[in-house]
Parts: sequence; C-alpha cells; structure tokens
Amino acid sequence: MFAYILRRVLYAIPILIGVNLITFALFFMVNSPDDMARMQLGVKRVTAEAIQQWKAERGYDKPLFLNEASTGVAQVTDTIFYSKSLTLFAGEFGRSEDGREIGREIRERMGPSLAIAIPTFLVGLGLTVSLALFLVLFRGTWLDRTGVVLCVGLMSISSLFFIIGGQFIFARMLQLVPISGYESNPLVAWHFLILPVTVAVVAGIGGSTRWYRTLFLEEIGKDYVRTARAKGLSDTAVLFRHVLRNGLIPILTGVVVVIPTLFMGSLLIESFFGIPGLGSYTIDAIAAQDFAVVRAMVFLGSVLYLLGLILTDLSYTLVDPRIRLK
Repeated sequence: MFAYILRRVLYAIPILIGVNLITFALFFMVNSPDDMARMQLGVKRVTAEAIQQWKAERGYDKPLFLNEASTGVAQVTDTIFYSKSLTLFAGEFGRSEDGREIGREIRERMGPSLAIAIPTFLVGLGLTVSLALFLVLFRGTWLDRTGVVLCVGLMSISSLFFIIGGQFIFARMLQLVPISGYESNPLVAWHFLILPVTVAVVAGIGGSTRWYRTLFLEEIGKDYVRTARAKGLSDTAVLFRHVLRNGLIPILTGVVVVIPTLFMGSLLIESFFGIPGLGSYTIDAIAAQDFAVVRAMVFLGSVLYLLGLILTDLSYTLVDPRIRLK
C-alpha cells in the first residue's frame, strides 16, 4: 500500500510541473509584464518609468526562464518562472499583484467555500442516488418515464436560470432569505447559505440522477441480481444490498471531479451570491488578469484533483474486495 501511494505521488510531480509550464506559457503568450503593469496601474497613459518601477517591485523585471546575466544556479533561480511558479511546490504562493498575501487569502476564503460545497455535495449525492434508486425500482412505469423527462428538462436549463430565479422568487419577492452576502458567524451563516446550496443542488439534480439511474439499470440486469431474486429477495433488498453496493465504484469515480470544488468553491454560485470564497476570488483574479492568483489557484486545483484520484483508488479496496493495490 505504501509503495503504491509513493509511486502515485511520484507520478504526480511531473504532471504538476507540466501544468505549471503550460499555465505560465499560456499567460505570457497573452500578456507581457508591460501589459500587466499597464492594467494594474489603471491609467491609459503611463510612463515607461512607472512600468519599470512596477515590474521591479514585483519581480517581473527578470528574464522568463534563463538569466544569462547571472552565473551558476542563479541563471535558473533568478528568473520569473522560478520565483513565480516553481516556489509553489514549497507552498509559497507569494503575493497578488495588489500586494496581498495569497496564502492568507486562501486560508480565509476556504471556509466560505467549504460551507457551500460540503452541504451541496452531501445533500446532492444522497438525493440523486435515492431518486435514481426510486426510478429503477419503478422502472418501465409512468413514474420512471416522468422522472426521466423531468431530469432531461432540468439538464436542459442553464444553472444561471436557477440562480437568478431563486434570487428573484425567494429573496426579492418572498424575502425569505438575503439575496446575497455572507456572515462568518455559524449561527447566522445558514441564513445566507440556504439559498445558494438549494440552487446548487437543484441545478445538478437532473444530470446526476439520470447518470446514476443508468448505472443502476446496468447493474440490475446482471447475473448476481437474478440469483438474488431466485433466492426470494425483494426488489428493495436487491437494490440496497446488492445493486447499490456494486454501483459504488462508478459513483466514487464521479466523486473525484467534485473534490477540487469542495475547496476551490463554485465560480458562479459564489460570484452571484456574493460569497467571499475561493471561487469568487478566482473570478476576480481572472477579470483583473492577476497572474499571481491565477497560477496559485490552477496549481491548487491540480494538487486537489490528483489527491482525489489517489483517494479514489484507495477507496476502491473498501467497496470491492477483489481489488488489491500493489
């Protein structure tokens, strides 16, 4: 087990380096340090001296990959790529272009993102799996057909519709919840989170339910299900004791995609509801073309996704005793 985890971690290192290289190259193919200085200074006519001063203060006056003016190791370390990208592997996120410490911003904003993402994930997973099992239990009936039509309808509607509609009906018309904002006090925070969590669950219920229904329908036609029925087990017992357990592997695979969003936050939900999480932080950084924040969030998302892959492989051994990690 330890050898497997170590091997997967070693595999992840070149992937993270590749992600860093691609992100760094793409950003500087679009913007040069001079363009970044002009945007951050916020004026149309800016002097060359002001641009040079801005770059010198933030370390953008160095060469990108190789500093020929230096000698020895400094040729590599005294570059923008080393100081802005490779230091991420040591957990040093640096500062944003406006001077704020990115690491502290991430720690402060992780709480609001988790406050939305964890309830959305748990409620959404439990609800969609239950609905999928319900449709499979009544497969071929009008309940199943109606459920499939509703799922397709929900899948066809943009999540923006649910966000704007929820804000208009429940916040503006009925005034049951605030239209936006956030409060760090747990006793008050639920009042601000109940609408975005509900909207996020409803927006994803159609696609997830239909996908889980397909998985369970595939399982229910296998030999072990027919054997269980031949032994006299009811449809409910077959679904929950056998079909659900054997469908856990594809469900766990789908959960991997969700793991980064648990920490990174939802870009649309946080932006529209004014939640000061990592999702809105990323959106603001992209709008301001703040490379320091963007590269930090891309790197953090890559680390979380790779960690999710490793945890998923480990969880396979818990739901399927036939799998052994070597």
